[in-house]
Amino acid sequence: VVAGGVSFAYLAELTWMALTHRWLTDANGHPLAADFLSFWSAGLLAWGGHGPQAYDWSIMHAFQGQLMHHTAGGFLGWAYPPLFFALATPLARLPSGAAFLVWLVAGFAFYAASIAAITRDRRMVLLALAAPASLACMVAGQNGFLTAALMAGVLLQLDVRPVLAGLLLGFLTYKPHFGLLFPVALLFGGYGRAFAAATFSALAVLLLSWLIMPDSLAAFAHHLGGMSHDFLSQGSAGFYKLQSLYGVLRTAGISDGAAFAAQGVLSLAMAGFTAWLWRNEKDLALRSAGLCAATLLVTPYLFLYDFPVLAVAIAFLWRARPFDGIETALPILSQLALAAFVVASIPTGFIASLLTLAVVIRRAIAPAIRTAPLAQPA
Repeated sequence: VVAGGVSFAYLAELTWMALTHRWLTDANGHPLAADFLSFWSAGLLAWGGHGPQAYDWSIMHAFQGQLMHHTAGGFLGWAYPPLFFALATPLARLPSGAAFLVWLVAGFAFYAASIAAITRDRRMVLLALAAPASLACMVAGQNGFLTAALMAGVLLQLDVRPVLAGLLLGFLTYKPHFGLLFPVALLFGGYGRAFAAATFSALAVLLLSWLIMPDSLAAFAHHLGGMSHDFLSQGSAGFYKLQSLYGVLRTAGISDGAAFAAQGVLSLAMAGFTAWLWRNEKDLALRSAGLCAATLLVTPYLFLYDFPVLAVAIAFLWRARPFDGIETALPILSQLALAAFVVASIPTGFIASLLTLAVVIRRAIAPAIRTAPLAQPA
């Protein structure tokens, strides 16, 4: 009931924003300066045969100003490999408002279907919709729904169709920092066929990108260093928006080098935890929840709209078994932490990821604690 009320409030707010021309398009039908504009404008450039120009931020800024019919104060860059043009280009054939809605509805449909498939309960879609990250994705028109649905699809198919799971994983290269722990999980979990299929899929995507859009692939590779410098080291989007340990430390005034070092230690710890969990835990649902939570902790480049992945982690925890009292509190607190970001403007998403990982750790170590021998009196 609460989730339904929150979801209705989200949709009512979006409707009001659209009617007052603060969402989708302005009063003249021109696109607004939302994140989706970067997808749509890059698709327009690619459709016109100018894909590499999407990686030139000065050209993109000027082009987006033409589309909006005014110069934007901020900047909405294109930071994705050429694979993502496969989605952006068809969207660019639609008017901006219609493309925005098609993108959101399709993305949420795949995401909702994934949550329902994981939990085996369609009512859980309401909980997924009510998560604060869902509203963030909808307002900005971002790709968090797609990322979460892809990760969920891989993990759902892993036992029954490992080759299909691996092929799907190759498409996650559109956002490569979300695939960092998958090789560790597959290798230590004994999923050799899925690992081979994922390797083949990723290489095939790279080869096709080189064959079809060689200039765009080269522009993307050249662009990576600049993106890291601008969005991480320089904090162009604001350090408080980075929902990672790196973002927490930079927001607190810690230097770039020290923050990267701390993030590196955490990333190694998450890789070790993932290897241990996938080697020793038999329940694929718990393994999957741990992988999703650890994925959010391993990367420094993380925003609120990426957190539908956390809903996938919570859904897998529910699939493994219903929550007890403590386990009910922790996911609720994780969502409240995400909601607090809007008020506090600090990287509370890092806390949300830790709270969810705590449930995974609690379940993973519980059998060892129960079977530990009791100390005997001398």
